[in-house]
Order: sequence, then C-alpha cells, then structure tokens
Amino acid sequence: MDSTTESGTDGGPNGGAADGPYGVTENDDGGGGARGDAAAAEAVRGFIPLLDYPLYVVTAASAGERAGCLVGFASQCSIGPERFMIWISRANHTFGVARSAALLGVHLLGRDQYALAELFGGRTGDRFDKFGHVRWYEGQGGTPVLTDAPAWFVGRVEGRTDGGDHVGFLLTPVTGGGRRAGRGDPLRLSDAAGLTAGHPAT
Repeated sequence: MDSTTESGTDGGPNGGAADGPYGVTENDDGGGGARGDAAAAEAVRGFIPLLDYPLYVVTAASAGERAGCLVGFASQCSIGPERFMIWISRANHTFGVARSAALLGVHLLGRDQYALAELFGGRTGDRFDKFGHVRWYEGQGGTPVLTDAPAWFVGRVEGRTDGGDHVGFLLTPVTGGGRRAGRGDPLRLSDAAGLTAGHPAT
C-alpha cells in the first residue's frame, strides 16, 4: 500500500486538497441524504457502461445434471492462495446446479467465439441441451470442460457470498489447461452487445 491515505489532513485519495484534480470529495452529499443517494446512483450509471469485462462460460455438474452459462462478473480475488470469484444470477438455470456442486469449470472465451457465447448465454438449460452442440469432456469431478476454450480451470468451491440478485462462488483452482496459443484478445461484454439472454438476469 502506498503512503496516500483516504482520510485525514491530506484531504483524501488525491493526496492533497479534497477537491483535487479528480474532483473527489469525501462524505459530501450536498446537504441531504436523498441528494447523496441520487448523486451516487447517477455516478454508478455513468461508471458501469465504461466497464468491458471479459466473458466466461461457467460449467457445473451435480446429481447427474450438467449446466453451463455465460458469466460477465468474475475476477481473481487473491494471489496467495490463488482464488477466483465468479457470480451467477439466481434466476439462471445453472445456479440451481452450481449451488450444490463441489467444483465449477471456468472457461475464458476468445474474441472469435461469439457462437459459443451465444450458445451458453442465449439458451437456457432447462429447455435446451447446450452440451449436445459443443465439444466437451468430463474433467475433474465430472465437471464439463469445453474442448475449444483457449484457457480454462476447474476450481473447488470454497464458499458462497450473497451479492443481491447474483451469488458469488469463491474458487480455488485445482486443475486447468487449454490451447492458450498466445494471449490474444478475450471475448468481452461489448462483443456480445447484441446477444439476447436465454434467461432474465434478475
């Protein structure tokens, strides 16, 4: 951590005056909680569209059932031990399988794999067998592994976190692979802007 503090006499994260070069001020709701809430909501509405997450396909197997879905909320969250967090909508068919699975598969998609994203994001597993239309094999613990993913890992579920309409699954990678031919560009949220979700997000 650097020497810049977030509160106190240095005025905040700018390391100087509270109204520094980024216009950041702390605990300033303009004199009213309602105005502060409105300003915060407006800030989020302006912030979120700037994000362009990589997209992943998460797979699960439990009690003889397989499932998989497209996920945009995911990130490494620890270096030592190595941990990764993925978030699945409660409304998603895959959530019902994942919540009782001991392991989950996480697959990074390449920029040229829109069709794979459309299969796992535009169809719902309670009405369609996604795995009948893609190359895959059973990985550790029976977790489906997508053969054509540039990179993937299977992670052990260490815990679950209620995030609201999504639930976070904390994973410790136990095995992984993929062709990984160069780094390349991952498929991102903006690449799938025209995709119609098979299930509502909430």
